[in-house]
Amino acid sequence: MGKPIRVALCDDHTMVRSGLHLILAEEADIEVVGEAGTAKEAVELAGRARPDVLVMDLGLPGASGLAATGQVRQASPDTRVLVLTAHNDVVYLRRAFAVGASGYLLKEAADIDLVQAVRTVASGRQYVHPILGATALHMGAGSEFTAGPGGRLSERELEVLRGIARGHTNAEIAAALHVSVRTIETHRRHIQQKLGCSTRAELVERARSAHLLADDELR
Repeated sequence: MGKPIRVALCDDHTMVRSGLHLILAEEADIEVVGEAGTAKEAVELAGRARPDVLVMDLGLPGASGLAATGQVRQASPDTRVLVLTAHNDVVYLRRAFAVGASGYLLKEAADIDLVQAVRTVASGRQYVHPILGATALHMGAGSEFTAGPGGRLSERELEVLRGIARGHTNAEIAAALHVSVRTIETHRRHIQQKLGCSTRAELVERARSAHLLADDELR
């Protein structure tokens, strides 16, 4: 047998982490190398332990699991993030993969599918919970709205479009994505060219039509 898959866990509920730990500990090819309860702890753990897979909850205190996913990928580029969440929503699925996740599993199925999901993302493949459907990652709700005369938006351009739709400034979007303001300005110009939109109002409407925002972000 080769080296075991080294897995770290991040969930703010101790009992949930204990349950996940027990499930994984039963597998001879999996080793749990650490646990975290916040986004900050998850990033520190990833940088320190360099796990093959980090199982990440989205609903964390303070910074969200989505924010932590991108930071984990920066701290440990070889670590693949498996999102484990109660959100059965293609919006969250697309957002998770946009920030660097490799897998998306619903908590209700963790006792059955967690081991398979961990092995799948550890092997370099992507995992999407069957309820959501593998095509949701590539197509998604409203995918026809994320392409225009200039072509289809990239995942980074989708992130920028979400930021614009939320009312964030170029500087705020740049800080969130850890890039320069000039880079955001370039992305914004490309988005406008691709979609054929010239105003912020048109971009916001396009984001809403494409279901790029969660319900609680819509106004």
